[in-house]
Amino acid sequence: MSRTDVHGTVADGFEPVREEFAAVAAEQDGQAGAQLAAYAHGRQVVDLWAGDEAGGDTLTGVYSCTKGAATLVVALLTQEGVLDLDEPVARHWPEFAAAGKDTITLRDVLTHRSGVIGVDGGLSAAELADDAVIARRLAAQRPYWRPGSAYGYGGFVSFALVNEVIRRVTGRSLQQVYDERIRAPYGLDLYLGLPEAEEERFRPILRWTATPEQEAAFWSNVPGPNSILGIGYGLNSTPPLDQVAFANTRAVRAGGQASAGGVGSARGLAGLYAAAVWGIGGRPPLLRPDTVGEFSMLHSTGRDLVRGDQGNYALGFQAKGLRYAFLGANAFGHDGSAGSESFADPHGGIAFGYTRRRFGSGWSYPEHDRLAAAVHRAATAS
Repeated sequence: MSRTDVHGTVADGFEPVREEFAAVAAEQDGQAGAQLAAYAHGRQVVDLWAGDEAGGDTLTGVYSCTKGAATLVVALLTQEGVLDLDEPVARHWPEFAAAGKDTITLRDVLTHRSGVIGVDGGLSAAELADDAVIARRLAAQRPYWRPGSAYGYGGFVSFALVNEVIRRVTGRSLQQVYDERIRAPYGLDLYLGLPEAEEERFRPILRWTATPEQEAAFWSNVPGPNSILGIGYGLNSTPPLDQVAFANTRAVRAGGQASAGGVGSARGLAGLYAAAVWGIGGRPPLLRPDTVGEFSMLHSTGRDLVRGDQGNYALGFQAKGLRYAFLGANAFGHDGSAGSESFADPHGGIAFGYTRRRFGSGWSYPEHDRLAAAVHRAATAS
């Protein structure tokens, strides 16, 4: 297969999406592979893949796209009255009240306003594979800023806190609720805990390739390990966290660490958001319109202490209406470090999922804008 070969199908009117995806594939490493899927009002309209090791059902690490699936669990339990977003976390988890964290709510955690983004001295890769271990370490940690005074992204740890609250309230882990209530009923190829039987479909994440000049420029801008950004991304451990190796570790995939341990395909990512808002496969939507409205409402905007101008969050989800100006104001979703992207645009009727296996230069993925715009144009025209 050449690097420009594209496989899969598009619905009538979405042919330009295939053309744009082919152009993107031609610019990338043909061996690494990429996938693109989209729904329009609950009907799949795009299902494409390219690359020597890519198929429509190939699975790979989706990093923080995992947070979208985890947030959907929270939204479902909130909708049912099981969780109260404005209740202090410590009400269910008394140990968490230590070091001035007694007033932090689940809403604070979901909107990255808690100040709890890591621990002094860092968390090892083995610790970051296990939400329960992360939670135990975070319980004693003092926040890195006064809760509620600012926001900053807790890339690898934030949903371990959410998981602990869910476990204490329901007696089930976030991963168990996701699999039983969301993944299995809707047939989603997106796992928070990849079964051994599905391992043969997994393809590892690949390191980005760079010129010496690009490499030098990148490392000249890498933050100090004990900076706010360094803590948020696990660089303050010894050794610093290797993001590529993280998703390629069987323990991470098996446990489905709720912040970044998910494994899936573009079909699974797009299907997740279609199921949430419109329903798929003859099943009703997971969320009521009022729940969608609550979880897609802007909560944390302006400069993120960790990610800078790349921040902006709804409730658990990234605010995609601010990321892509052509989408509706309440578009929501989450991207992932290696270049995966996923979102729903309730106004435009779009659910979008994209994966790639090779990290981009400096974590830069300009094809996201092109592919999201192509899907939006086709959906609007049709």
